[in-house]
Amino acid sequence: MANMPKYFIVEAQALPEVFLKVAEAKWLLDTGEAATVNEATKATGISRSAFYKYRDSITPFQNLLAGRILTFHLLLRDVTGLLSSILSIFANLGANILTINQTSPTNGLALVTVSAETEQNAELLLRQLRTIEGVLKAEILAG
Repeated sequence: MANMPKYFIVEAQALPEVFLKVAEAKWLLDTGEAATVNEATKATGISRSAFYKYRDSITPFQNLLAGRILTFHLLLRDVTGLLSSILSIFANLGANILTINQTSPTNGLALVTVSAETEQNAELLLRQLRTIEGVLKAEILAG
């Protein structure tokens, strides 16, 4: 194929296990859960040579969204200070908030949409948002 695409989007389940483990090792390094490549590869059960061989070949789709404007959709409990906690996550990760839209709480729940420009890994932002008590759902709508 002369015009073979350089990149593909492939469902994770279709990838060989080594690619998934390399992605996991990269995530451990990015989040600081592993301080060295040696620690990350031991934790994921792959060799360092496999890590170095494939590290530049696998990137989670959400990572491709870093450095762009992202729109997050959140379902929140109506709890005092919850939005402030959420905005602190964005601030701590260096995200620039562009817009915030919130519906009036109904039955103790509110929908919030936050658009932000960030250089951070979108998956890291999502993971941190999902750890906040009162955040029932967090996802990326657009980016």
